Amino acid sequence: QLQLVESGGGLVQPGGSLRLSCAASGFTFDTDPIGWFRQAPGKEREGVACISRTGINIYYADSVKGRFTVSRDNAKNTVYLQMNSLKPEDTAVYYCATRRMITVHDMCVLQRIDYWGQGTQVTVSS
Repeated sequence: QLQLVESGGGLVQPGGSLRLSCAASGFTFDTDPIGWFRQAPGKEREGVACISRTGINIYYADSVKGRFTVSRDNAKNTVYLQMNSLKPEDTAVYYCATRRMITVHDMCVLQRIDYWGQGTQVTVSS
């Protein structure tokens, strides 16, 4: 059974950093792209960063470019989201997700997803 489990969320001050992890199991991890999405209360879900199976192709939302970095370790079946220079508007529940045979652009922008994790809360506040 395919599972995605996020961890690493928490409370951080503006300007601080967090690293989220997404641990995957139940499928051949290195064949599929993985995406990070977020949803704040009252706002639409946003595709934050999506990474191809090899890590070569990456998509970032404009709102996080230059501050967030997505990476993956296929040997550990884990994808990471390093978040720096955090702002209050980054506050949201962050989810990782996957779907087979899709580009990183379509995954993040069109949000065509088959499987979702349960989410981890990130709160940026002083």
